[in-house]
Amino acid sequence: MSLRGWRLLVQGLALLLIIVNPLLNYYLHITFVQGWYQSLAIGELWFVSPLEGLESILVARSCSLTLLIAMILPLGVALLLGRVFCGWICPIHYLSELSDLAGRLFTSKRRRKDYLVLPRKLLWFALLAELLLTMILGAPLFVFLSPPGLVGREIMMAIFFHTLAVEGVAVLLVLLLNLITRRFYCRYLCPLGGLLALLGRRRRLRVVLATESCTACGRCGRSCPLGLDPAKGEGESAHCWNCGECVVRCRTGALAMAWQNGRERRQRPASPAGAPAGAEGDR
Repeated sequence: MSLRGWRLLVQGLALLLIIVNPLLNYYLHITFVQGWYQSLAIGELWFVSPLEGLESILVARSCSLTLLIAMILPLGVALLLGRVFCGWICPIHYLSELSDLAGRLFTSKRRRKDYLVLPRKLLWFALLAELLLTMILGAPLFVFLSPPGLVGREIMMAIFFHTLAVEGVAVLLVLLLNLITRRFYCRYLCPLGGLLALLGRRRRLRVVLATESCTACGRCGRSCPLGLDPAKGEGESAHCWNCGECVVRCRTGALAMAWQNGRERRQRPASPAGAPAGAEGDR
């Protein structure tokens, strides 16, 4: 199975978990697994998203040992793998991928055009603004308004209360923003993605470039849902979520997922004679 196949399988199973789990809770009273990816309990073990945990600390102005233990595994994953939650587990990204697939089935376009490209540092401002508002208002905003969390919450509301919450409109808005720019929310507005990117700046798993094999054809940059250009070394940036799509699209094998010591860097190769960097070609 290809890397893309594995990613889609993991994403599908991750979404299936937050669909099946409330069904088991409600109809069979099986409560061994509870919650969704903001706060997930497996038996007596609790796992809390780093951003939700940080919000709780800022609101309560204190930190319990229980909360710290619940954050250890997600923090460790982010430190080692970066934004891998965004690329491999987040239901918003999976729903966006399904919408991209549907678009390719019904239109002749291979991918959607990015009509609005903004500075990537907006992601850091989104994280900072969210944390400041949390402290000012004394309420964990992302716990209530997180689009990835809202997917799980809407499923739970539908099963337990046979209704949907009005906040679920945020999920539709996020998906509609993909019509403007691929993964617009993920690129510029998601504070959880910002925190995971910040934690993963020194991550060990990266998309690395073998300069001697790269022909600078531009396929990797056009395939990246975040608009990164791995041929310029951007696969090693904090923003990359290690989805591996560029690795799958590379025809020469110049890109690969590899473990690094965090200090190794690659230089962008010079364009081959007669072939300008970023030349258009098949995806």
